[in-house]
Amino acid sequence: MGYNLRTLRNEFSGIGLVCSHQRIRLAVTAARKRRKKLIRVVIADDHHLIRQGIRAVLADEKEIEIIGEAENGQEVIKLVEELVPEVVVMDVSMPRMDGVQAAERICSMDVPTEVVILSVHDDALMVQQLLNQGVKGYLLKESFSGELVLAIRAASLGKVYLSPSVSNDVLNNLMTTKPDNLPESPAELLTPREREVLQLIAEGNTNAAVAETLTISVKTVEKHRANLMSKLDVHDLPTLIRKAIEYKLIFQEPAQYNDKTG
Repeated sequence: MGYNLRTLRNEFSGIGLVCSHQRIRLAVTAARKRRKKLIRVVIADDHHLIRQGIRAVLADEKEIEIIGEAENGQEVIKLVEELVPEVVVMDVSMPRMDGVQAAERICSMDVPTEVVILSVHDDALMVQQLLNQGVKGYLLKESFSGELVLAIRAASLGKVYLSPSVSNDVLNNLMTTKPDNLPESPAELLTPREREVLQLIAEGNTNAAVAETLTISVKTVEKHRANLMSKLDVHDLPTLIRKAIEYKLIFQEPAQYNDKTG
C-alpha cells in the first residue's frame, strides 16, 4: 500500500492534525511500521546445492528475504556485521570455522540477529551446547520444508523452535541437569581461538597456513596446538584429530594430513 499526501490527510483529518512535512514524515514512518516487517535472512552452507535448495524453499515466502550467502563460518560472521540480518540459517559442518563456533560468535555480538541451525547431526550434547549459546532453532536436514519457515518466523520473534524430527533422547538430555561430579566436556575446555586452530588443522592446513588465515604468528599457532594436545591429553596429530571427531569438536570429515608442523 502506498502512502501519499492525500492518504495521510484523510487518515489524520479525523483527529485534527495538520499535515506538515515533519508530520508527514512521522506518519510515513508509522505506516511502514504497521506493514508486515520483512525477515531478512543470511544462509550459510559450504554446499552450493544446499544453499540453492534453501532459496527454493523460501522463494514463495513473501515476508522472508534472503540478503546474503556464505560458504563458511568466517564469511557468515562478516555478513552479519555488514548486513545485520534478522536470522541466519546455518549448517554445522563448514570449513575454516564450523557452525558451532560461528553461532557462538554471532550470539555474543551486539546485533539483533538470531541463529537457526540446519544440520544432519542428531546429537544431544551439540544441541544443548548451541541452545546454551543462544541459538533459537535446530532442524535436521531431513525435516519438511515448512519447518524451516516456521523456525525462521519463530527465531525472528526471539522464540525457540526445535524440529519434531529431533529425537526424544535429545530433548530428554536438554532437560537433565549435569551432575556436579561430571567433568567438563572438551568443548567447554577449549577457547574459541583453539577451536578455530583445531578446525583448520583438521582440514590439513600447516602451521604457517593456519597463521596466515587467522593473522597470527606461527609461534602462536604452535602454542595453541600444544594447548590443544595438553587439554585433550594426546601426543600426536592423528590422535588429536580422532579425539576431536569423537568429542564432536569438529563437524566434518578431516582432510588428508600428516604430522608435519611446517
